[in-house]
Amino acid sequence: MNVKIGSGPDSWGVWFADDPKQIPWRRFLDEVVEAGYEWIELGPYGYMPPDVDTLKSELGQRGLKVSGTFTLANLEEPSAWPEVERQVVGGSELVAALGGEFMVLIDELHTDWFTGERLAPERLDEDAWNRLIDTTHRVADIVIERFGLKLAFHSSPDTHVAYEDQLETLLEQTDPARVSLGLDVGHFAYRGIDAVDFIRRHHARIPYLHFKSVDPDIQKQVETEDIPFAMAVQMGIFCEPSKGLVDYLALRDVLLEVDFDGFAIVEQDMYPAPFDKPLPIAKRTRAYLREIGMG
Repeated sequence: MNVKIGSGPDSWGVWFADDPKQIPWRRFLDEVVEAGYEWIELGPYGYMPPDVDTLKSELGQRGLKVSGTFTLANLEEPSAWPEVERQVVGGSELVAALGGEFMVLIDELHTDWFTGERLAPERLDEDAWNRLIDTTHRVADIVIERFGLKLAFHSSPDTHVAYEDQLETLLEQTDPARVSLGLDVGHFAYRGIDAVDFIRRHHARIPYLHFKSVDPDIQKQVETEDIPFAMAVQMGIFCEPSKGLVDYLALRDVLLEVDFDGFAIVEQDMYPAPFDKPLPIAKRTRAYLREIGMG
């Protein structure tokens, strides 16, 4: 097993390219080093400066390395393609220049990021689903052919790839040579999916993980009351790996069993987050992962 542990701006309350409620990017870099990480994701495109030389200098001063970045956009709406392409190309250029390996692709929420209002159906019809698959392949071709990176599709609550049947269908309908899975164990637990079993069955398609956990009581309330994702985050559904629903010892054991060789990036979906909140959590999380033999 070779698990390269990192973290990302998400664990510091960063969801958007530019928002006054978010921690400045240099402070994030300083604190992620202080917490004991050497690998990072770059976060939403535009949060970090787009200038490669600036980023190389800032990362080099701190001994940080890049695993990848993500694109979050509407994958089933044809008119959204210019925005998808802007993020994919811009983010991939940075990752490739900085020696990273992955573009993580996420479908846009079907609920509002701030109010939780439903904006689209929870499940796509056949035509829209096929467009999502086609867009995923289109993104993969850009990522692979133009930048030499790998594409990892990431499921999230309140997106159109959130439940186990949707994930199974996505894996069936995408080309394994072009599309892998970026499995978020906390998002799996949020929707009642057994990540350990899923990894055991599909580990050949899973080179990239996100580590987080969920509070069991809040998760039950969210599921029972159909509370939207943004509201669930504000309620504190995501918690430290040592305290939540995800069995990290079982997760460690299955990664040993399948001889996992890849990245595990810690995220704790916090938005908004007071600037002094993330660092102590990040330190405890890094220590816990070391204690159980991860990274």
